Amino acid sequence: MPLFYIRHKTHYIYSGQVIDSANQVKLYPVNDEFQQVSEHQLRISPNPTIHTIRDYFGNRTGFFTVVAPHTELSIDSILAVEMKNKPQPVKSLEPSEVWKRTHSDEIQLLYHDFLKAEEAKSQREIQEAVHEILGKVQHPLDTIADLSNYIYDNFTYKKGVTSIETSVDELWNLRAGVCQDFAHLLLYMLRLMGVPARYISGYICPGDSEWRGEGATHAWAEAWLPDTGWVGFDPTNKCIAGERHVRLASGRNFSDCTPVKGTYKGANEHKLEVTVQFGTKAFSDDQLASLSPTFTSGSTLEEDMPRNSYMAYMQMQQQQ
Repeated sequence: MPLFYIRHKTHYIYSGQVIDSANQVKLYPVNDEFQQVSEHQLRISPNPTIHTIRDYFGNRTGFFTVVAPHTELSIDSILAVEMKNKPQPVKSLEPSEVWKRTHSDEIQLLYHDFLKAEEAKSQREIQEAVHEILGKVQHPLDTIADLSNYIYDNFTYKKGVTSIETSVDELWNLRAGVCQDFAHLLLYMLRLMGVPARYISGYICPGDSEWRGEGATHAWAEAWLPDTGWVGFDPTNKCIAGERHVRLASGRNFSDCTPVKGTYKGANEHKLEVTVQFGTKAFSDDQLASLSPTFTSGSTLEEDMPRNSYMAYMQMQQQQ
């Protein structure tokens, strides 16, 4: 039962004063029997009041505004979480019965939010590429694992070639991307099969073996079957999500789980610094004060576009 300490800091430095900054954060880790949060601090400077609610998908969501003029905004999330590995899912039904129940009107209506696949010109090509996998007589859980493994084996993990707006068609042609892209593609495949599937945002913590995307924000997919419930699959690392996968939020897609987003009025140039830090013991004050950013960027928005300080951040979140 590993205990992880995670620090995730976002710091904006604006070229001039900004006002009326309205923001939403989904930086509150899930707390359940497999992921027990012992400490969580959310420090925001300036020091606004944070109002929290549960969104439509059950994610704890914070809202805050900074009305007064300011030239910097810092959002610093520090947490301690104990992870317990889930037991292997039990396949208690015959494959034909699983498919029958999954495709029943009752289940399709109950999970309709997680079943709508986007339109894609590559649909037939994708189905043909995975035809052999889909044709196997096996438990649907094994089919899902094979699809996840197919993405791992046939797509290159490469940063900087995609964005949060990259479509399934673009990803299919690129054959490269990062964790959010691979989760996106797996969701598409599962929904074409009529399997409820949801996007998960969180972190992947360092461990004894090196994984792609570890030590940063991460994304994967969860699929629901009648005899196993929700099971997480990480196509970036060819595995079932386990004790190194810390969950923040779930939803239909990335936009439902965006860790930080908001708008402001004022200067349209800013510098963005992001820090993601992991440890197995509490961070000292010196560590928190001296750590260098793991990601830095600057951007300029066009004058005739809405000024949104988080566009670059939303793209970068899953590409650390």
